[in-house]
Amino acid sequence: MATTIFKSLTDTAFDSVEGYRQAGEKANDPQLKQALQQRCSQRENSLRQMNAELERQGDELVTKGTLSGEAHQMWQSISSAFENDDKAAAHRVEEGEDYLKDKFQEAIESNQLEAQELAVVQQVYNEIREGERFGDMIEKQYD
Repeated sequence: MATTIFKSLTDTAFDSVEGYRQAGEKANDPQLKQALQQRCSQRENSLRQMNAELERQGDELVTKGTLSGEAHQMWQSISSAFENDDKAAAHRVEEGEDYLKDKFQEAIESNQLEAQELAVVQQVYNEIREGERFGDMIEKQYD
């Protein structure tokens, strides 16, 4: 069985995939729409890596959002922001990515992950950091 921390990170990654998918559908600017869809695809790869680790441990895969909790609420508000304007939404993406980066960083520093979980989380963390830089970039671009 996976540790609670690893399962929580996987849930958060799933929520962010859904958030990016919805945001990509709602963005107005074609370039932003494409960039969000590309980030969604990269985050899906990270989620696949995490689910593969859950599967290796004989655990249930994460195939649906949490519907509760901070991450889900945050990504829901991100996708809703796109209904109003890309500038507000870009700011929300940046906030969401900061949250995710911090959550993964805390997990790595907690020393509570099993060795293989830690290896997967560290790999995924690189993509998460790219997402965080993406969030910073689009926020500056739409500011």
